[in-house]
Amino acid sequence: MEKQTYLIIGLGNIGEKYAHTRHNAGFEAADRLKEKLGIRLRKGLLMKGAAGEKADDEKRIVLVEPTTLMNRSGECVQQMMQRYGCPPERTLIIYDDIDLPPGRIRVRKSGGAGTHNGMRSIVAVTGSEAFPRIRIGTGDRPAGEDLVEWVLGRPGAEEMPKMEAAYERAAECALLWAEKGIDAAMQEGNKKC
Repeated sequence: MEKQTYLIIGLGNIGEKYAHTRHNAGFEAADRLKEKLGIRLRKGLLMKGAAGEKADDEKRIVLVEPTTLMNRSGECVQQMMQRYGCPPERTLIIYDDIDLPPGRIRVRKSGGAGTHNGMRSIVAVTGSEAFPRIRIGTGDRPAGEDLVEWVLGRPGAEEMPKMEAAYERAAECALLWAEKGIDAAMQEGNKKC
């Protein structure tokens, strides 16, 4: 029997300028997953993302961080889906969400892109909304603050413990998704903490 492959893709922007910003919540969760899986991500020639994998007798988990900018995430997602033969249903996307309070996560089976440019790119390039996803809440900007500055800013000292916990929970739910499916991940991830 052939192993099932599960893609887990954490969204973010590459480069020191964007490191640890709210918009890189997907990368933060992916970093926790790297530790849990004991893998390193490597970028292959002509690849639009850095990937690493861990396999057992039944399945292979491939963790990916796009090396495109956020607004072109769809290029990486499509390339990885083709390379590993994964349909949208076996491709989990992790990303930030200003509509959720800081530190809250929400797991969904599928859905529209909403206002997130990375998800808009993924839906536009792949033509599908059938991606399971984990959204990590960053909270909305204070009144009068520019949205771009907010999402490209770093969480403050008050937010950080909540955000760290959310990155960890998102990583755990991603593994639960690969192990037991989306319903189990939703049941665990959508609990109020």
